[in-house]
Amino acid sequence: MAYEIAATGRALPKNRVTNDELAKTIDTNDEWIRSHTGIGSRYIAEPELTNSGLAARAARAAIEQLAEKTGAAAETVIASLDVIIVATVTGDYLGGVPPTSCIVQDILGAKQAACFDIEVCCTGFIYGLDIASGLLAVNRRRKRVLFISSELLSRITDWTDRSTCVLFGDGAAAVIIEKTDAPSEGAGRRGILRSILGADGSGGETLIVRRGGTRFPYKTGEVVDKPPHVEMDGRAVYNFAVKAITETISLLLEEENLTVNDLAVIIPHQANARIVQAAQKRLHLPEEKVYMNMEEYANTSAASIPIALDEVNRAGKLKRGDIVMFVGFGGGLTYGGTLAVW
Repeated sequence: MAYEIAATGRALPKNRVTNDELAKTIDTNDEWIRSHTGIGSRYIAEPELTNSGLAARAARAAIEQLAEKTGAAAETVIASLDVIIVATVTGDYLGGVPPTSCIVQDILGAKQAACFDIEVCCTGFIYGLDIASGLLAVNRRRKRVLFISSELLSRITDWTDRSTCVLFGDGAAAVIIEKTDAPSEGAGRRGILRSILGADGSGGETLIVRRGGTRFPYKTGEVVDKPPHVEMDGRAVYNFAVKAITETISLLLEEENLTVNDLAVIIPHQANARIVQAAQKRLHLPEEKVYMNMEEYANTSAASIPIALDEVNRAGKLKRGDIVMFVGFGGGLTYGGTLAVW
């Protein structure tokens, strides 16, 4: 049995904000942002847009792609979904009550699907791929998982802090993972091959939304200057991320007895161009092997890797049998990587 990514889709808010537009509201400029991050623009959700609404749009794009691929109606694909997973740290409701995945289920009309959310920050897509393939492996009746990564980071961004607000954007992307009869080992192997998941909980303070949870709740009568927002130690995150990326890529290649030349593409978490470039330099990775799109979207957390994957897929840059690597890092601190055969 193999667990294959059968379809992809993405969705973005209507409002695209360039660095120059952002510089009208905060003391920064396009040259500084590009030179320090590689980011040129980001998409910011309109006030009425919900996380679940954006997630459902991404899901429909993947559903429609699979429907076209198989010749089935979209409603038939929806009825075939056994599980819906949403990776997000910006769900519709505090504490995930109710889970955003359940709201998406209702929007899609996929009443037969089990639902749950995962909160692993920017590494959510990597963790979710492992979870989805495991769910398919342990129950022979399960055939398809709809896995969505969706974030409205603009809602937890401090727009007065120029060190963080230039980094983030909103977006969603979805994949449909299905169980097939293809082999997962040997000649003609397909699907998700191997993953590495890791965490360093001692680094939790380096990337944190401090207020609003049960540890530091808002109190009755308290005057709140700012809503819950991301705080980040940029240098600590940079050092962690470069180390995590280089070690994860090296270990995945070693465990599968592969070289960089065997890979069609590496799709990293799109957080900061400097992080990816540092990893490229350490591992001597050719630029054409690493796909980056943060210039257009900025950091969309768990959605960044699947947004990039959907771009690559819809541009026809992947062919059957190509080996793809995904690698990510994020708050927690968490990290991980996945190898898959397209």
